[in-house]
Amino acid sequence: MDFFNGNNIHLIIAVVLSAVNGAIMCFLSSKFLHVIQLSGYKINGYRAWLKETKAAYVGRLTILSFLSIACILVTNALLDGYGEYYSYVGLVFYFYFCIVFIVNVYKTPNKTPLKQTKRMNRLTFVVFLIMIAITFILIAIFSEYVVYVKFGIVALTPLFLPFVVPVCHFLCVPMELIFRQYYIIKAKKKLKKLNNLIKIGITGSFGKTTTKHILNVMLATKYNVCMSPHSFNTPLGLTKVVNSYLKPEHEILITEMGARQIGDISYLCKLIQPKHAIITSVGNQHLATFGSVDNVYKAKKELMQAITDGIVCFNANNEGCLKMYNECKTEKILCGINSDDCFANIKNIKTTNKGSTFTLEIDKKSVNCTTKLLGIHNLEDVVLSAGLAYKLGVTLTQIKNAISSLKPVPHRLELINENDLTIIDNSYNASMESSMAALETLKLFDGDKIIVTPGIVELGEEQYSINENLAQEIAKVAQKVIIVNKTNKDALINGLNKAKFDSKNIIFVENLADAKDKLKEIVKPKDVILFENDLPDNYI
Repeated sequence: MDFFNGNNIHLIIAVVLSAVNGAIMCFLSSKFLHVIQLSGYKINGYRAWLKETKAAYVGRLTILSFLSIACILVTNALLDGYGEYYSYVGLVFYFYFCIVFIVNVYKTPNKTPLKQTKRMNRLTFVVFLIMIAITFILIAIFSEYVVYVKFGIVALTPLFLPFVVPVCHFLCVPMELIFRQYYIIKAKKKLKKLNNLIKIGITGSFGKTTTKHILNVMLATKYNVCMSPHSFNTPLGLTKVVNSYLKPEHEILITEMGARQIGDISYLCKLIQPKHAIITSVGNQHLATFGSVDNVYKAKKELMQAITDGIVCFNANNEGCLKMYNECKTEKILCGINSDDCFANIKNIKTTNKGSTFTLEIDKKSVNCTTKLLGIHNLEDVVLSAGLAYKLGVTLTQIKNAISSLKPVPHRLELINENDLTIIDNSYNASMESSMAALETLKLFDGDKIIVTPGIVELGEEQYSINENLAQEIAKVAQKVIIVNKTNKDALINGLNKAKFDSKNIIFVENLADAKDKLKEIVKPKDVILFENDLPDNYI
């Protein structure tokens, strides 16, 4: 048949079918789009996800495509001779499988859902256009030269998505650079007008979000404070904070600065131009993109290097921070736990399953404090915040009152009492240090202990050994362990076996929803459940 004949009804159907399929591809590509967004629109994060998950999502799309094409070929063979319009019948299977697949994807709970921002809408629209073109070209070729397959070739279009999405991302880069520059210029102009605004940057491998919240509470006793909400720690996130959240009446701006590669924090500092800084830690997070702890150190150091006439606060209990403190040339203070030579120090700590009491010393003055925050590692964030707050004029009494009012940041050692059970939600933790702190906290509770964990990810070549060690530490505390997802399954099981943990009490589930269902079967009154290291959405 002459496919491109203007009077050919199949040409009209092909155009409609291409548009419909383009829309379906937008839904099927949601996981790829989500990962790119979670990676800060950096292709390195996308590649790391494919490697870490062994392209599991691509495998699912492959099954979808080949199952669909098989059904289409069988249908075409059975209906051969009944007329050329019957070649469309097999597409019913394809659309059905796509709908089922999409429903399952959207039913999967996400810790950080895909945000339909203007940038994501633009990227999705480009994917839509490209997939329309690919679909139409394939239909045209196969209708002319592989007649037996005909329109069934549409079923193979999902296989293009792993490549199309990053290509579309690159196609959008020039346009996004223009938009980003516009928002950055707008934010810089706004910041320039606020001459008296005190700007604070906080970074670290772990602890930065909790420190941000604690510092906000302390400074709010004296100042009108704007704090970057949620996990707004990227260039676009912080420009949104400045353009949408920062008001003329604010006296202090607290910004959290995240990084996945060298140069990220330096870029944020050029935007915000912080006067003061807190560096909470240097650790082995995001090694999949950083490559080494040394690169993590260099990235965190960028915040220190951006401070020229302000104060930099360092965690005395972190080796990387101590090294950075010794290299720092501007005004600096050390803040630590049981470190008498620090400007701010916490000692005489007594911890329970309801919180902690301790003595806070700042500049040779002391005060007794009480907090509901669980875990000694949270006290590192308290003392760092207290040190800078004091330097900015908050009194020791105000700091004490702020500490007593602190509430856990959601999902970071958050204590939940429910139906005679104790639940510790530490699911936003993503480091070995925080995991160890959570296990120490768990020891404070009576009752049988159940730990739900998928292990720790984004650790590069060290991931297996770190998770193996984590499992051996878990074995010292828990009576039952639920391993979530296969990402770190082998390492965790091997670690538990090395610790001679009872294999009958090791349970494997595919996802967090299954873990919660399993808990309903095995929990008893007075049990203590620790949700640890929930996987980022790009591993589900």
